Amino acid sequence: MPTPAPYDAIILGAGASGLFCAQRAAGRGLRVAVIDHADKPARKVRISGGGMGNFTNLHASSANYLCANPHFVKSALARLSPWDVIDFLTRLGVTYEEREHGQLFTLTGAGHLAGILVDRCRKLGAYLLTGRKIESVDGPGPFRVVAGGESLEAAALVLALGGPSWPQAGATDLGFRLARRFGLALVNPRPGLVPMTLGPADRERFAPLAGNALPVTIECGPVRFTDPLLFTHRGISGPAVLQISSYWREGEPVTIDFLPQGRVADLMEGNRSSSMLLRTLLGRALPKRLVQTLLPEALASAEVRRLDRRQVEEAAGLVHGLTITPSGTEGYAKAEVTVGGVDTANISSKTFACANVPGLHVIGETLDVTGHLGGFNLHWAFASAAACADALPGGNG
Repeated sequence: MPTPAPYDAIILGAGASGLFCAQRAAGRGLRVAVIDHADKPARKVRISGGGMGNFTNLHASSANYLCANPHFVKSALARLSPWDVIDFLTRLGVTYEEREHGQLFTLTGAGHLAGILVDRCRKLGAYLLTGRKIESVDGPGPFRVVAGGESLEAAALVLALGGPSWPQAGATDLGFRLARRFGLALVNPRPGLVPMTLGPADRERFAPLAGNALPVTIECGPVRFTDPLLFTHRGISGPAVLQISSYWREGEPVTIDFLPQGRVADLMEGNRSSSMLLRTLLGRALPKRLVQTLLPEALASAEVRRLDRRQVEEAAGLVHGLTITPSGTEGYAKAEVTVGGVDTANISSKTFACANVPGLHVIGETLDVTGHLGGFNLHWAFASAAACADALPGGNG
């Protein structure tokens, strides 16, 4: 049964940040209602980490986040460490494993992780209204939300609606629309952690490589990542590309080093007297089709021993410094996150309260905070939610 109105807080959005905030606030004794248009809560959580729930990263720090104010994330991250998340989840029965780069995945699946958050909210008395279209939001003093024909009031309103990435999981831009309605500025939202597309010429050039993957270093401006790249029928993907896509802007070039673990010049120097063809030598370190695609035929078919300095430098430049300009991205439908969002300039980094609208809070992906690939975004959802829940007035302290 619903708690008698008014509530202490109404949380819009039953994703990772909304549910974590709700259970933590309810644990403090606050009367909390959570509203979501989806029939099943935490739909994006259920497909996170390839269905295995990459729920945090041992190396989480401010360096792993994009935000117009790079200092904004520091307070929340300091107050909820990866080990705090581990302790919370393992106490509730989650088992996990550590993978490369400090990524932590559940062993029981992302669906189990989502179920734990939902069950804990209900156990602590939070009122979950799912499958309810949010029809109107007014306030403050108090905030009044009408959803599915039911009207609720609360002294505090928390926007935990995420962004429009992964619309197939129910994501929308409602959080941004409500933020604008309350007069909050937005940093222009765009798809992040998303595959990139290539123009017709480059797409035709790299088409034979579709399905091939290899480790690369990819750069965009001053930012670089070393991770696997995957060639697709429309362009490029894989962890390296997803990472750099969050920094890329339309019209900007990216530079790819296809042999970050070695140097072409060193390979040639070690085989200086060899009569093997250059394509054969490079084919020992790179996919043969990639070598054929990168190098002009005259250079690829030259004997290593006959290469002069200019040819060595040409080959090195093509392997270590290919520059291409993506035509775009696969958009929100393939994006794991939304870059940009509610400008943090008027949001408290300690309480996540809006300076200009008393009682209004914004958390998670709805904010202009975007994490790198590898569990950082779920960790931000939890950290921002915890800071907000701890600051909401009411309850037992």
